[in-house]
Amino acid sequence: MSALSGVRVLDLSRVFSGPWAAQMLADFGADVIKVERPGRGDDVRHQGLRVKDGAGADTKETSSFIAMNRGKRSITVDMAQPAGQQLIRELAQHCDIVIENFKAGDLARYGLDYAALRAVNPRLVYCSISGFGQTGPYSHLPGYDPIFQSMSGLMSITGHGDDQPGGGPMRVGFSVGDITAGFYAVSAILAALRHRDVVSGEGQHIDLSLLDSQVAAISHVAMMYLTSGQQPPRLGNASPITCPWQSFDCLDGEIVVAVGNDTQFAAFCQVLGAPELATDERFATNPLRAKNRLVLVPRLAEILKTRKVAHWYADFDAASVPSGPINGFKEVFDDPQIVHREMLLRLPHATAGSVPQVANPVKFSATPVDYRRGPPVLGEHTDEVLGEVLGLAPEAIAALHGAKVV
Repeated sequence: MSALSGVRVLDLSRVFSGPWAAQMLADFGADVIKVERPGRGDDVRHQGLRVKDGAGADTKETSSFIAMNRGKRSITVDMAQPAGQQLIRELAQHCDIVIENFKAGDLARYGLDYAALRAVNPRLVYCSISGFGQTGPYSHLPGYDPIFQSMSGLMSITGHGDDQPGGGPMRVGFSVGDITAGFYAVSAILAALRHRDVVSGEGQHIDLSLLDSQVAAISHVAMMYLTSGQQPPRLGNASPITCPWQSFDCLDGEIVVAVGNDTQFAAFCQVLGAPELATDERFATNPLRAKNRLVLVPRLAEILKTRKVAHWYADFDAASVPSGPINGFKEVFDDPQIVHREMLLRLPHATAGSVPQVANPVKFSATPVDYRRGPPVLGEHTDEVLGEVLGLAPEAIAALHGAKVV
């Protein structure tokens, strides 16, 4: 039995943040019903690279969609029609959780907001994920990940300094704001679910903003500003508080070194053949190394560029100095640690035959993640869900199809 066996989720969300949260709940065993627009479906069905079938031909499925939607059942419902709205309300009566990421106020127009669904199911945990939250002067605005990376301060601390080649604020290379909000959503949903089941007997509304989530996730770097009043600098791959904590050029590529304490620094210097650096009063402690990085780092760089990445990596590993190569994704999925942890898997798919998946990283001892189904094709489970959950007869389902409600 899975950790969330018996929990049902109505996923009204699209794109990344909501679907990511719903996929996590599906991985943990929840029955997730994904509601999509007839004909078009989730917007990410039209974003990303086309997935190949067994013969190497393109399918209609995209890399973005299959990254966020395994384990779900897809149904198509036209929520612009009153009959479609009624179907969603009836489904909500049989669910524990609703996830939506429409703009603030949008679902109220369809009678599908928290107040409306709570009226038919007071036990619902209803999670609203939006760009700026349900309240405030920006709550009506749309937004996507780059906006929240820029407005949260994340881009101001990412990239090289203005005085460096290619310097300037830089976006993180994936939709970190969406994924971060998705993780916060899962935590909040599970907390609210426990409160319902142990304390109150009733659900509640969760108001989660992508901007708020990204500001919160910046964490200790934001605290540097709050305690000093000074904008943290952009240092590329280096850290403003720890040194050496960055990438270095080697003969055949780059290696990342992350020396977290003075003992590791002594071992690092021993591997470099420069033990005197560890006893130099300018570099004796981490705060001193960070303060004197402009003196220390060039000396380290000169030594590190004399050997290949693999040589340094092996020696650092033997000396328990944290380090690692800068991998491309081929190297990532060929890495023996990633292979051992089974972080790459394939799941069956209705049109592609099977699709690759990055596995859930959580390893439960008693309730392991159960990958029960691959990402669904559009509307794959409409008839199944309407019959199983709502008890509709085949004739009633056929009539809904005829009226283009589903």
